[in-house]
Amino acid sequence: MSIKETLSKGFIKENPVFILLLGLCPTLGVTTSAINGLGMGLATAFVLIMSNLVVSIIKNQIPNKVRIPSFIVIIASFVTIVDLVMNAYVPALHEQLGLFIPLIVVNCVVLGRAEAFASKNTVFNSIIDGLGMGIGFTFALTLLGAVREILGSGAFFGLSVPIYPIDEGGSPVTMLVFVLAPGAFIGLGYLISIMNRISKS
Repeated sequence: MSIKETLSKGFIKENPVFILLLGLCPTLGVTTSAINGLGMGLATAFVLIMSNLVVSIIKNQIPNKVRIPSFIVIIASFVTIVDLVMNAYVPALHEQLGLFIPLIVVNCVVLGRAEAFASKNTVFNSIIDGLGMGIGFTFALTLLGAVREILGSGAFFGLSVPIYPIDEGGSPVTMLVFVLAPGAFIGLGYLISIMNRISKS
């Protein structure tokens, strides 16, 4: 499989969120805004790429009986790095994402790629796979976050979008449901149907 095919696989054909329906906990939990989705997606992408890299390097040294626990330790190490770096350099975003950053450890997208791909392929291919899946995951979270933010808050990456009427208090009259939990399910459902139509065409 070529580099282009590997990258596009995670973006469209096997998008972790829209096609494989993996990693839905952070997808539904943090995507109240585009910046939250982008931050969570990039954090997960970093862990995906680095864990794939390490797993592919040491796969022959890991005994079969402790394969999964070993992968989890590797993933947890990179999640700890991401958590500390985000807390130091983007504390506001770190506070918004909260518990979902440590929960990257148990994200089935990350563990699934380590087990299904990185443990069976070369270092270079594993990095490309992690990059493709990471881009696809980041795209999905950012898109859902943008849709929810525009429809629910009348903003995009925190900037006001003048598409709604203004009430007497000067605030836009938005669809509040999209910044609440039901809005995540509604938005994700529509985006999944659109992506399924695109992937089959």
